[in-house]
Amino acid sequence: MTQDSFSPELRWAIEAALNKKAAAVTVLDLRKLSAFADYFLICSGTSSRQIQAISQEIEEQLARRGVALAHREGYDNAEWVLLDYRDLIVHIFSERARLYYVLERLWRAAHRTEIPEGGVSGASTR
Repeated sequence: MTQDSFSPELRWAIEAALNKKAAAVTVLDLRKLSAFADYFLICSGTSSRQIQAISQEIEEQLARRGVALAHREGYDNAEWVLLDYRDLIVHIFSERARLYYVLERLWRAAHRTEIPEGGVSGASTR
């Protein structure tokens, strides 16, 4: 998967997460594995406030472009916030919750792209 194959919604969500200094930003391509979503965007925040800020920024950036949020979970506790945009599901974890749930391992058959701090243009794939 190359950055050129990312949907606009995915690109906007990545950039919004990076705007709020999200860490360990990773994209899992589920198109060949799942009927419920095309992509998982997974990232981490270092505090509840940062996790909420990342969530808010993603929601605002996508809403501004007409992308409707179908469902949100976990915002108040901010250990694991899930934003469901149907084809794109965003997971924003605390570092502890990310280590515990390890979605990357659960979905290890998915093609994985790690996004550097500089954004989508420097993405590396596995």
